[in-house]
Amino acid sequence: MSTQNANIKDYSELYAQYNWFSNEYPSLLQEASDEFFLQGLRFSLLGISKNINTLIDKDSYFVTKVRIDKQYDMFFRASESAISILLDKGLGKSGKKFDLNKLTDLEAKIITAFNDFVYNSISQLLNPAPPTLKRANFDVIHLTFVLTDENSISSGKFIITLPEMLLSPEVVTSSGDKFSENDFASSTVDVSLKVGTTRFKLIDVKNIGIDDIVVFDDSDIHHMVLKFKDYEQNVKLNPNLGLVEPFDNDEGDSTMTDSTNLWDSIEVEMSAQFDTVKITLGELKNIERGLVVDLTSIYDNRVTLSVEDKPIAKGELVIVNDRYGVKIDEVIVAGTSQPEEQTLQVEEPAEETEQQNDEEFEQENIEEVPEDNPEENNDEDEFDYSDFELEDEDI
Repeated sequence: MSTQNANIKDYSELYAQYNWFSNEYPSLLQEASDEFFLQGLRFSLLGISKNINTLIDKDSYFVTKVRIDKQYDMFFRASESAISILLDKGLGKSGKKFDLNKLTDLEAKIITAFNDFVYNSISQLLNPAPPTLKRANFDVIHLTFVLTDENSISSGKFIITLPEMLLSPEVVTSSGDKFSENDFASSTVDVSLKVGTTRFKLIDVKNIGIDDIVVFDDSDIHHMVLKFKDYEQNVKLNPNLGLVEPFDNDEGDSTMTDSTNLWDSIEVEMSAQFDTVKITLGELKNIERGLVVDLTSIYDNRVTLSVEDKPIAKGELVIVNDRYGVKIDEVIVAGTSQPEEQTLQVEEPAEETEQQNDEEFEQENIEEVPEDNPEENNDEDEFDYSDFELEDEDI
C-alpha cells in the first residue's frame, strides 16, 4: 500500500512539473541536433516518467552514459530506428537494412559524439551536485522524445535519463478551485423521459390512426421517469395545463374494437417516451434533490409510442383528466385503415360457333384472374404479429 501511495505522489509531482520540462528541454535538444547534423531532424517530447520499463519494452537501444560527477550520471538511449535515422543523416542513406547488432566502431563514435554534444547543451539546466560524500538518492526522471526524419517520415525513440537530485523544475501550483458547480448549471445534457405505459389489444394497435388519443393508465401529470444512461429517477413536474385535452372516457371506450380473433384479442404493453430531450445540469441537480422541476421546454418535443421497444407511432403530449396521453400525428406501423372491397370480375366467354367443352371453359376463366394480386379477396390489412414477442400472460 505504501509503494502505491508513493507512486501516486511521484506521478502527481510529474504532472505539476511537466510544463517546465516541455518548455526547456525540447528546444535545447532541437538546437543541438540542428547544429550537429544540420536541419532535417525533429525532436518532440512524448512524455516524462520515472519508470523506464514501459518506455523500452520490445525494442533494442544504444545506450550512452555520460559522467556528470563522481556520484551522478546522465544516460542517453536511442532505439534501433532512431540510430538508423541519425546515421543516415550523418553518413548518408544506406542501401541495406540497419542492424544495431552490427554497429561499426565509426557509427558508434558518431552516436556517442552526438550524445556528448547534447549533454553539453542541456547540462546548463542541472544544479551543482550537493556536497555529500556518498550519493543517497538514486531517483531519476526519463524524458522520452520522438525523433522524426522530416524527409522519410520515419521515426524512433530517444530517451534522456536525468538525476532528479540535480533538477529544480518549476511546479505549476493551483490557487484554489477555478470552477464552481454553479458555473455549469446552464449546460445541457441529453436525457430520455418516459411518460407511462398502458395495455392495448393487438386489434387496437393495428387500427391506430391519425388524431387518435392514447391515454396511459399508469401515468401521472405530476411525475415522469427520467433516464440518463443507466440512471433512472422519478421526476416531480409542474404540469403544463395548456396541454389539457377535453376527452370523454365513455366515448373513448366505445371506440375499442371487438374481435373474436384470438391474435387480435391478445393484449400488449404500449409505452410512451419523449424523443431525446435537452435539460440543464441545474435542472438535473434539482431532480437529484427531489425538488419539483419546471420542465416547460419538454412539452414541445415529440413523443414516440412503442410496443416491445418497436416504435409504432409518434405524436404530441396531451393531458386527459389526471393522466398523460399522446395525440397521434404520425403512424409508423401500417394497418390504420382497411382498403375498399374489390370484387373480382370474371368475364363470360364470348359465344362461338364451335362448341367448347367444360374443361376449355374452365381453363379460360382461370387465365383471366390477375396473378399479381393473390390477396385481392382479403378484406383485412395484413398485420405481422411476429413483430412482437408475446409472453404467455398476454395470451
